Amino acid sequence: MAGTLERLETVIAARRAADPDSSYVARLFGKGRGKIAQKVGEEAVETVIAALAGDNRELTKEAADLLFHLAILLADAGLSFDDVLAELDAREGVSGLAEKASRKED
Repeated sequence: MAGTLERLETVIAARRAADPDSSYVARLFGKGRGKIAQKVGEEAVETVIAALAGDNRELTKEAADLLFHLAILLADAGLSFDDVLAELDAREGVSGLAEKASRKED
């Protein structure tokens, strides 16, 4: 699994500087973080819809789209899946309810 995510991040990094006329990734980066975040939101909604419909094949496809767009958003922020996995590792053994309660309210 980690190898797949690493390869995805490598491809996104390479395509970031590509010609926006020939690369969806470059075009999305060119539109800025707001558009990238919007795409993550759209893919998240589509993932939820597929899950609620009970369509596992569609859920798999939408989850892949969500991870792809999340990788672009993370790259735009200078982050990686390793950063996300490190955060999950830091939470290991901590009750989900306790972790949520420890967050500061904005």
